[in-house]
Amino acid sequence: MNVARLALRTLRREWHLVELRTLAASLVLAVVALGVVATLSTRIERGILASAAELIGGDVGVSAPAPLPDAMVASARADGLAQTRGAQFRSVAFVGERSQLLDVLATDNAYPLRGTLEVAGADGRGRVAHGPPRGQVFLDHRAMVGLGIRPGQRVQIGGQDLVAAAELVRQPDGGELFALAPRALMNLDDANAAGLLGVGSRARHRLLVSGPPSAVATWRSRIEDNPLPAGADLITPEKMQERMRNAFDRASAFLRLTALLSALLSGVAIALASARYARRKAGEVALLRALGTPRRKIASLLVMTLAALALPAALLGVVIALGLTEGAWYFARQLFDNIPTTLPFAPAFAAAAMGLAVLAGFALPPLVRLAEVPPVAVFRESMQRRLRRFDALYLVPIATAIGLLWLQSDSAKLAGILAASLGGVAAVAALLAALLLVVARRVAPGAHPALRLGLAALARRRGLSLVQATALSLGLCALLLLAVIAPSLLEGWRRELPADTPNWFALNLQEDQRDAFAQQLQRIGASKTNMMPLAVGKLAAVNGTPVDKLPFLEGDDARNAADQQLRLSWAADLPPANEIVEGQWAGASPRQAEVSVDTSWRDRFHLKLGDTLRFEVGEGALDAKVTSVRKVDWTSFRVNFFLMVDPAHAGDIPHTWLTSFYLPRGHGDQLSKLSRDYGNLSLIDVDALLDRVREIVDRVGGAVRWVLGFSLLAGALVLTAALAASAQERRKEAALLRTLGATRTQLRAAAACEFALLGLVAGLTAALGAAGAGFWLGKAVFRLEAFVPPLWPLVGAAALAGFVVMLIGLFGTRRVLRTSPMALLREG
Repeated sequence: MNVARLALRTLRREWHLVELRTLAASLVLAVVALGVVATLSTRIERGILASAAELIGGDVGVSAPAPLPDAMVASARADGLAQTRGAQFRSVAFVGERSQLLDVLATDNAYPLRGTLEVAGADGRGRVAHGPPRGQVFLDHRAMVGLGIRPGQRVQIGGQDLVAAAELVRQPDGGELFALAPRALMNLDDANAAGLLGVGSRARHRLLVSGPPSAVATWRSRIEDNPLPAGADLITPEKMQERMRNAFDRASAFLRLTALLSALLSGVAIALASARYARRKAGEVALLRALGTPRRKIASLLVMTLAALALPAALLGVVIALGLTEGAWYFARQLFDNIPTTLPFAPAFAAAAMGLAVLAGFALPPLVRLAEVPPVAVFRESMQRRLRRFDALYLVPIATAIGLLWLQSDSAKLAGILAASLGGVAAVAALLAALLLVVARRVAPGAHPALRLGLAALARRRGLSLVQATALSLGLCALLLLAVIAPSLLEGWRRELPADTPNWFALNLQEDQRDAFAQQLQRIGASKTNMMPLAVGKLAAVNGTPVDKLPFLEGDDARNAADQQLRLSWAADLPPANEIVEGQWAGASPRQAEVSVDTSWRDRFHLKLGDTLRFEVGEGALDAKVTSVRKVDWTSFRVNFFLMVDPAHAGDIPHTWLTSFYLPRGHGDQLSKLSRDYGNLSLIDVDALLDRVREIVDRVGGAVRWVLGFSLLAGALVLTAALAASAQERRKEAALLRTLGATRTQLRAAAACEFALLGLVAGLTAALGAAGAGFWLGKAVFRLEAFVPPLWPLVGAAALAGFVVMLIGLFGTRRVLRTSPMALLREG
């Protein structure tokens, strides 16, 4: 017997069976749903990374304190990459008697390679393709106001008379999101002619390149493999991400969460459909055994039949997934200002492999064990289900689920929380379903006829009822996490950056200037003013051991932190955006000097409560005991510090004051005047950083909505597959009840009661599981301390889901109710 030919013949003969078509459709749709989500998520993540490249003005670059060698430029040109050279430095601009310190970027005519350069000239606001030509300079609003000029007037920089051609509104900034001084953009040839980049200059020279991803990767690899010039650093989108690590980490977590939940939904759907097909094959296997077919050939036939079905279905799913992803990206790419990214093929094929693995894990164990069904089982259906022993193949779905969690989440914490949450949902759903079955047996005799029939149907199919309730609960929980919890988490992230988030910092404020400066800020419309002392010092010793002799400073991170200057502060009360995780806050006047450290400092230097740190500040030293460890929310844009000593022992330390405040846009003139009145101040504008983070939130929000649309497809598939699991048994029962005189109305009412009870159990369990998982994810993964899951939307969504379960169940029984009892009995 040719097993392969027989498998194909069997597949062709059985293709009309509902079970086989359901299995094929489940696999195709599962691969499509998982493939679309994974591919679209990967492409969106690449889009976010590409948007980071926009912020640096190119795909990758090098920055150094001296002009970069021509060989580096030549290698980029040889790889077919576009290049732009520039230099960043400080200089003073003069207009008559007025002067203004500027943060200057001098560029060639190719700048920028990526991103947007936006200016406002005398004729209005708009985008320009490249930096200013020779003889011109772009100045930001603060520089214009500080110098008292308008676009078109002349300014002197480095002895060169230049025309302030336009006001600089937005520029790719090479990762320098903080501006200590007003910004200026000038031509590189003008800077060289003025001698601003000569020997002794403190300029930072840079080279940026852009081009096809493969060529960029080749050039970057070559640069990284060879020693960089002294003091040189790579400029990369990844470092841009480091500067906004929390924003990008959250963005990635949101996308991976949606992809992971869709993958799990698809896995549940495949499991249900394949298990149903395995039950359908039991009678045929028993007949083959009765005709004398060996077990090994039966097992091979079953496996090859399943493979002949699964491989084309998985391939079809890959093709559809790639096509849908390309179509979706046509619209979704608008979220990323049409940033070009290539279509990734690997996620779709990985989705097909996952779908096949889940199919094998759930379908092969029962199918392979069917080969051991005794021949007599062809006459006794009960013997077809006698084998329930453990098989190593049952480890495949478990391993696949674990691999799915790990690969899609790329985070042990996210994977663990979802695994624990969904495991808890499955356990609670099974428990509630079991309790429902116990109650059904007691309540059914005295209940309404329709309810009695529905309860009796649940009790008769005890095993299937438990499976259905558990599968529905898992599917609904995943859908609620996607549809309710994910948008709520995103809104919580958005609320962390309200419109009045502090967007300016002022450094070097003196003690005698505090009150007057605060009054001036209030007068020009500033709010949320927060002042804290700032002292600059150095870590000298830990527990009496000098820093340079500490044995645990093997890592560069700890050694660099010890060698750098430290910024200390103090306060009587625990500042906002700080949380004590170990020890107690020192308060205003402890008996001995105390210091509170941030968790990163604790981990970096392996500190514990009771350790003593010596700081050298000015001409003196301070020995302080570690009495508390703080968790600092660095995303709050408040004034925060790694180290805080107590006020009583910090009074004599030389210090200045650091101030943060919110100033609405449009107050640049008043702020520039205030800056001239307090010439010792350094103002830092963080509006650019806030704009970038808000932009990321908006892009992720749009991306999640796109991914959610495809995830709903997987959810509908789970509901359909779960409710179809008992279709065969329900058809036989309906035939008997119709023969005994039951009307269609009675059967429809009984089915409605049965599915409503299943939906009630599934909806309640899913709502509780989604609320718990959402709270856990908000705290542990997304670090939203004030996040509370939206309870009423969850309750409403759970009730709606239960109603949908009932409708889908009734829709699935319509064919049974319209068929005559004789036809149903023949089919059964």
